[in-house]
Amino acid sequence: MKFFVDTAEVSEIRELAATGLLDGVTTNPSLVAKSGKQFLDLIAEICDVVDGPVSAEVTATDAETMLKEGEKLAKIAPNVCVKLPLTKDGLFVCKRLTGQGIKTNVTLCFSPAQAILAAKAGATFVSPFVGRLDDIGADGMGLIAEIVEIYQNYDYFTTEVLVASVRGPAHVVSAARLGAHVVTAPASVIKSLLNHPLTDKGLAAFVADWKKTGQSIL
Repeated sequence: MKFFVDTAEVSEIRELAATGLLDGVTTNPSLVAKSGKQFLDLIAEICDVVDGPVSAEVTATDAETMLKEGEKLAKIAPNVCVKLPLTKDGLFVCKRLTGQGIKTNVTLCFSPAQAILAAKAGATFVSPFVGRLDDIGADGMGLIAEIVEIYQNYDYFTTEVLVASVRGPAHVVSAARLGAHVVTAPASVIKSLLNHPLTDKGLAAFVADWKKTGQSIL
């Protein structure tokens, strides 16, 4: 499974990229607004930090303008992945950008039917929002299971399932068990995957016992 971080904070991206465990970045207009930086400059900066896909979202809702925005975003760097809404116009633009060899991420997916259309349009990634479904009492991870099952039925579907709106480690583990290709999560969630009280307890005991020996490896 690939790990993307869902943020527009370059410092967080640099920290995770340094671990060698980060495969890409997703952003959205809300995260960009929170950063306070100019959008195009910010995407260029992030693309310099990571080699993997960097999702940059269009802001228009009509096909003609979305296509122009997507083509402009794709020129920023080779690893830009144009993020498009799962609408009729968004899928129209997805098909055309894909035809130009531009990576796409179709976002705001909430049903298996929508995911099928994203794959038919040739999306590089489709982003089902599990947390937002959970918030309304629906089964977010159930949606992931359905999409993964459908995609596995067709060799010509190359779209990867990118699990989004992740709220905690349980979502990450469930996504991995179901065979999702990618998970994107806030930096805090990715870091929390390290945590376990028995790891901390065991390490403390090892350190204390080693200290008693009076030895040093270096």
